[in-house]
Amino acid sequence: MIVYDGIKTDFLKSVEDDTIAVEIEENIYQKMRRHTAANEFRSWENSLEYMYKVLNDNEIPADAGIAIEYNIPQTSKRVDFLISGYNKQEIGNVVIIELKQWDHLESVEGMDALVKTYTGNSLRNVVHPSYQAWSYAMMIRDYNQSVQMSNIFLHPCSYLHNYRRIGKDALDAAQYQDYLEEAPAFTRGQVKKLRQFIKKDIVSGDNKKLIYDIDQGKIKPSKSLQNSIANMLKGNREFIMLDDQKVVYEEILNMSRLSQKDEKKRVMIVQGGPGTGKTVVAVNLLAQLTCEEQFCQYVSKNSAPRNVYQKKLKGPFRKSSIDNLFKGSGVYIDMQENMVDTLLVDEAHRLNAKSGMFRNIGENQIKEIIHAAKCSVFFIDESQRVTISDIGSIEEIKKWAAKEDAEVVVQELKSQFRCNGSDGYLAWLDDVLEIRETANYDLKDIDYDIEILDSPEVMREIIIEKNKVANRARILAGYCWEWVKASRNVTEESDIKIGDFEISWNLENTTTFAIDEDSVNEAGCIHTSQGLEFDYVGVIIGDDMRYENGKVITDFTKRARSDQSLKGIKKMYKNDPELAVQTADEIIKNTYRTLMTRGMKGCYVYCVDKGLSEYLKGRIR
Repeated sequence: MIVYDGIKTDFLKSVEDDTIAVEIEENIYQKMRRHTAANEFRSWENSLEYMYKVLNDNEIPADAGIAIEYNIPQTSKRVDFLISGYNKQEIGNVVIIELKQWDHLESVEGMDALVKTYTGNSLRNVVHPSYQAWSYAMMIRDYNQSVQMSNIFLHPCSYLHNYRRIGKDALDAAQYQDYLEEAPAFTRGQVKKLRQFIKKDIVSGDNKKLIYDIDQGKIKPSKSLQNSIANMLKGNREFIMLDDQKVVYEEILNMSRLSQKDEKKRVMIVQGGPGTGKTVVAVNLLAQLTCEEQFCQYVSKNSAPRNVYQKKLKGPFRKSSIDNLFKGSGVYIDMQENMVDTLLVDEAHRLNAKSGMFRNIGENQIKEIIHAAKCSVFFIDESQRVTISDIGSIEEIKKWAAKEDAEVVVQELKSQFRCNGSDGYLAWLDDVLEIRETANYDLKDIDYDIEILDSPEVMREIIIEKNKVANRARILAGYCWEWVKASRNVTEESDIKIGDFEISWNLENTTTFAIDEDSVNEAGCIHTSQGLEFDYVGVIIGDDMRYENGKVITDFTKRARSDQSLKGIKKMYKNDPELAVQTADEIIKNTYRTLMTRGMKGCYVYCVDKGLSEYLKGRIR
């Protein structure tokens, strides 16, 4: 959907008449029934004055097409400005311009394509404008059939009209060069350079025909995208399916194909404990359904599994169109019904009711996902609810499926591939943490390497040694220590201190702690490890779980103040102490259960509470 469209002369006249922002505002209300915020209105007035200056050049065709605020189908993303026309060979070209009002930014070391700038009343990490423009172009190129069939060429760039570039500018840092080559960034004083960029590919006008073609284009993954993800998956042993993984995969394939055929909305719920291969199934489905020309996306609330599996698939490549296949769970708020063919929701137990930084946007993520897709698949383990805001449950999914008139199918992944395939270890863990009673009182005849250690230093030494084999061992910890560093980029600045033992939390300048070469020297938390697996884990159990008077007790007052997983628990405790204690107990025990099941071959535990340490040793014996 395009909010504003016309030819160059229409745009210039609207700016000269001071009506362009009003026209956009009226169109947004007519097409989307959405009122425009004052700051957004001012940004149009400001930025479009600069675009007037750029386009006020006789060599840019008067009948070149102009589009403002083009909403990329099946997303909530809007392209700021498009210019369309033909080159000297009469081939269709569209210039995509991402407009920014920033006057300052800082590079962010170690995090691909991120910069830091003041936006939304705060200093935040956001994507580099060249990456943003490039990713929008890739999304349109990969999914718009008109672009594919008509051979329309897209040329992304960004224009930071308030930004004064200096020598060795952060905008041009070496880590951004790949994206700057694909989508150059123009800044204040570079009007002539931006004009040249446009005139290189827009020689004659198209009377906005190409923009119309793009707006009316059907959504279909391109052959290049299909080949790309198929080749990435081929030969990748981590994604080979076994036993009931293959069975569930085929069942989901069949259901998804049926929904494409009869247009009936369907929901599948796939239950599975730690290590049953939920993500392996999801990634294989993502590849296969994309190759079958479905518009399909992998969804998770937590960014850690998305980032890690993207990187595993891409290997050494930084830029890849498969980035657009991985999405956060909060992007489907305003999406129309059945706009996506299939959504594969991993870690569904982590879904929230509302979205956004302050959890104040939308109604319910489960509802929005089901509404947006013809077929939605929820991979879930209800025993991995680890924050107060986690609402994902089988009953909640069924409730919203019924409201959306969707057929519901429930499947289960039973075979255990984590913890040496030992369901007995998981049952023992539930029993020992007093989550539920099981018959597994001890670990007799269970083939899993677990040790309770008296020293965190010894635990670290074991994990570092184990990690030398295949970079698949990590240290994890409960949330009992503050994240005290203003900028968390240095391993040597410690957060967790236990006697002489010191270690930093996982660093801020990476989103792939689970597979980074040096992250064995930091401690991961529940948010950077959930949904992921290692060969071996070392787990530090903090003072929020202890053994007292013959019981495993939890204590939310020992959690760090920076812990967001129990945000609101103190207020809950004032209103309903019993409910607060019960809720905190479930979350804290689930957190440690999750951490202690990340290792496929072994788990080495250090407990701050000596009573808990002795109790666990006794239960192992």
